[in-house]
Amino acid sequence: MTTTVVRYKVKDGRGDENQALVEAVFAELAERAPDGFRYGTIRLDDGVTFVHVARTESEQNPLNESAAFKAFVEGLPERCAEPPSPTEGSIVGNYGLYG
Repeated sequence: MTTTVVRYKVKDGRGDENQALVEAVFAELAERAPDGFRYGTIRLDDGVTFVHVARTESEQNPLNESAAFKAFVEGLPERCAEPPSPTEGSIVGNYGLYG
């Protein structure tokens, strides 16, 4: 099981655009309902910082097969003020966030 956290900031005025692209990813995931995958995204109060948390139970990440995720990633470098900073982590505590 792998837990990955990614944090980045988009440029001023690009937060809503980024959020719409993220929401498209979640809509596609809801349709496909991949097993063994949990994913969440938080937009911080500054409006430009996003934090994504993904937890996979297998070697294959369903985001790699997502057309919406590919569209999100494609324009990310141009939207970012601070590039994505992915890191692996371990869950220390959990109250209802993960099944």
